[in-house]
Amino acid sequence: MACVRSIPCEMGGRSVEVIVVDNSLNADGTGDWLRREAPQVRYLLPSENLGFGRGNNLGFSESTGGCVLFLNPDTICNEVALAHCVARVRSELDIGLISPKLVLADGSMDLACRRSIPTIWDGLCRGSGLAARFPKTKMFSGYNLTHLPEEGTYEVGAINGAFMLGRREVFEKLAEPRPHGIFDEQFFMYGDDLDLCIRVVRAGYKIVYDGRVKITHLKGQSVAKDYERMAVAIFDANRDVYLKNFNPHGSWMVRWKYTATFGLWKRVALLRAKLRGHRKVRPV
Repeated sequence: MACVRSIPCEMGGRSVEVIVVDNSLNADGTGDWLRREAPQVRYLLPSENLGFGRGNNLGFSESTGGCVLFLNPDTICNEVALAHCVARVRSELDIGLISPKLVLADGSMDLACRRSIPTIWDGLCRGSGLAARFPKTKMFSGYNLTHLPEEGTYEVGAINGAFMLGRREVFEKLAEPRPHGIFDEQFFMYGDDLDLCIRVVRAGYKIVYDGRVKITHLKGQSVAKDYERMAVAIFDANRDVYLKNFNPHGSWMVRWKYTATFGLWKRVALLRAKLRGHRKVRPV
C-alpha cells in the first residue's frame, strides 16, 4: 500500500498507469484497500499464486505504456527517481534495463541492485566471505561490485527484480514463446530477474545502474520468512538459470560443473550463517 501511494499519478504531463497483480489472493485485503483508496489502479486477482515471473507477465500483457516498470510491493518510490530513470531509457536507446540505487530500511544499500553475472570465482569469494572482508578489492568483489561507487552510474551485469525499468519495445523483442513470456515462467520466484538480464545483454542492450537517484526497498516483506528454505530455493533457481543459459547443448560435464558448484556454494553459505548464529541466508 505504501508502494502504491509512492507512485505519482502523472509524470511529465502524462498519466501513470499502475497495474497490481495480487499473488496474495487478496488474503491481506489489498484489493479492498485499492478499490477504496486508489480506484485509478487496475487490480488483477488471479485464481492462484502465479509467482514472480507469471505475475509480471500478466501485468505486462495488460499494460499499454511505452515504458514499463516491474516493481515489487516492498518498495517505496519517489517521482525524482522514476522520472530520471524514464528519461534515460527514452533518450539512451542502448539501455535495456535500468535501476536506481535501492536503499534498505536501515539506510544501507541493497547490494543486489547492482551485480555482475557471477563467475565461479565470484561465487567462491562471496560464499567464503572474501568479498565481505575485502569489499573494495576488485579481485574479490565481482559478485556485488562493491569496489564501484554507490553514487555512480555505469553498466552492470544484472539488477534486482524489485525494480526493472525498460522500454516496451525492448521487452517485446525479448519475449519468448509461452509459457515463457517476458520472464521465463519455469522460474516461480527466484532466478527470473537474472535470466532476463542475461537475455537483455545477449540482445545487444545495456543493463545500467544509476546511483544518483534512489528508492527504498523493504527487502524480505514480499517473501516467506523461512530464510533457510528461501536460501536453498535461491541457490537452486540460480543453478537452473546457468544450466539454461550456459549449457545450451545439454552437456553432462557442464551440468555437473554448475550442479556441483552451486551445491557447494549453498552448503558453505548455510554453514557460515549457522556458525554466525544467523537464520537469514541470502546468496543474492
